[in-house]
Amino acid sequence: MTRRLAFLALFLGLPGVTWAQAPLPLAEAITRAQAANPDARAAEVAERSAAARLTQARAGYLPSVDVTESWQRGNQPVFVFSSLLSQRQFAASDFAIDALNHPEAVNNLRVGVTIDQAVFDASTRAGVRVATLGRDLATTSRAVVAQDLALAVTGAYGAVLAADAAGRAAAATLETAAADLELARNRRDAGRVTDADVLRIEVFLARAREQQIRSTADATIARARLNQLIGAPLDEAFTLDDTPAAEAMAATDLPALEAEAVSTRADLKLSALQEQLAAAAVDAARANFLPRVYAQGGYEANGGTWGSRASSWMAGAVARVNVFRGFADQARVAEARHMQSLRAIEREKAETAARLDVRIAVARLEAARAAESVGRAAVTQARESHRIVRDRYDGGLADVAALLAAAEAVQQADARHAAARVDVTVAAATLSRALGKR
Repeated sequence: MTRRLAFLALFLGLPGVTWAQAPLPLAEAITRAQAANPDARAAEVAERSAAARLTQARAGYLPSVDVTESWQRGNQPVFVFSSLLSQRQFAASDFAIDALNHPEAVNNLRVGVTIDQAVFDASTRAGVRVATLGRDLATTSRAVVAQDLALAVTGAYGAVLAADAAGRAAAATLETAAADLELARNRRDAGRVTDADVLRIEVFLARAREQQIRSTADATIARARLNQLIGAPLDEAFTLDDTPAAEAMAATDLPALEAEAVSTRADLKLSALQEQLAAAAVDAARANFLPRVYAQGGYEANGGTWGSRASSWMAGAVARVNVFRGFADQARVAEARHMQSLRAIEREKAETAARLDVRIAVARLEAARAAESVGRAAVTQARESHRIVRDRYDGGLADVAALLAAAEAVQQADARHAAARVDVTVAAATLSRALGKR
């Protein structure tokens, strides 16, 4: 009873053990990461920024309106002549040579409104297409970040479970080793074994304590990593689901899985959008060779005082054609076409990589499922073997080396089985990521 109370006190004193922890299922951890992780928030901001750029590009279809208000005073001859005309105050006396050369200073208060409207501008249309694709790229990039975070959280979640399982296995080994030590001491006191048996078990007990300490440290690090991914304080404690259900999916029809990955993966959509963006850049470069036509209109009112002004208006159109710019526009078109070819190559490379990802994920999932099945049977066998060896040691039919080997086999089998269960979950998440499902 004393030993059990001491073990309980040791357990209660372990760092990182917190009561009333908030539960955190794997699905909730993924959702939190996709909402609060800095990468997810940055992707959201980038998407909003791309939407703002699209609004800027579409502004080229709308008229631009400018309103100006100005005041000027002077006796510069041309200024006085034009101001009097604009104010409709020019008189016959103003034609006098002396008045033209040495006019008196006048005021001119002018309010003007100018309107420019693009009638034909291929560069605006190309810019809108580029901005639209840029917004779609940002949206798809956000989906890629979400999928990557889902896989990263699953791995971190599994690392915590594996470290906790290793710690529990070490604690169980400590309890078993303590019982074996008591048995060895009783047999030594009865003269059936020597102090060597007791010392070997004590050494084994020390190694088990060391393993428990390392497992506790691994769990602390893994939990901090998980908290960082989900955007929680690094020292916040959660209760994790130690039996996360691996996603059940058929992993036998490789061609169908590869086709699904090619059609649904966000990163492949990203590659396709980048190729389309390169094609839009070609159109934007070609637009420099097309004419640009603008309609213009203006209204103004001029006067010598605020209360007396004469109004006037003007309307017109402007056409501008690019004739020659030192072959710079031709070079831009060539550059855009080369970039389009590069993006096409990158898209083909990404599709091949996606197919490879699916094959690797399927192989690892099948291996993890097989290892989990083998590990489950190994745990049962190791525990039964330890029980038999312990009974034989108690009866003097086995030595302490066999007893310690059996105890260590139980610990290793428990740890491998826990790791295999986590591997199944991570492998299923990896396959889901390869298929573009998360």
